[in-house]
Amino acid sequence: MLLVFALSRWPGLMPMNFSAAYALAFCSGLYFSPRMAWLAPMGAMLLTDLLLNAYYDMFFQWYQLGNYLGYALLIGLGRWMHRSAHWSRLLSAGILGALCFYLVTNTLSWWFNPFEEESYTRDMTGWLLALTKGTGGFPPTWMFLRNTIASGALFTGLFVGAAKWAEATQESADHTETDVESETDSHPLPEESEEVPA
Repeated sequence: MLLVFALSRWPGLMPMNFSAAYALAFCSGLYFSPRMAWLAPMGAMLLTDLLLNAYYDMFFQWYQLGNYLGYALLIGLGRWMHRSAHWSRLLSAGILGALCFYLVTNTLSWWFNPFEEESYTRDMTGWLLALTKGTGGFPPTWMFLRNTIASGALFTGLFVGAAKWAEATQESADHTETDVESETDSHPLPEESEEVPA
């Protein structure tokens, strides 16, 4: 998962906001131990953010912290869900988490307005503008929403599907091994008979 995430952040490889980050955060909360659920995704995101900032020759920006709040919500959602839930339910939760990430990060961008967008007025109109059009010089934010949900669905489906398949394969192997042991126990090998001299 971490490798797929890192590759998905390579500049120009995928459309803007199309990333495995949402699925990584959600599935880390779902499948990792409590400690690793927070350390692994947050560490991977911080490392890739620092590399991307170096690539674009910029420093870590304070407004990037909003992304980490969104990732924390996704990890928390994963911790709240149960890994034995049906694939479709986990997929739906991953999509919902990606949507929440979008709402949180765009709301924070609207409220703090780091790019000093004049149209981001502190009212419902300014907030809706932040969620649909965004700032000048960038594609409209509804496209980011589309990419966020699409990538959240794709990568969550892949990660959860792979985990479900691995669990089913392991259970099948364990079941086969138990059957072989049971059959051996119920049919013990005949003991060698001692030859009686004539």
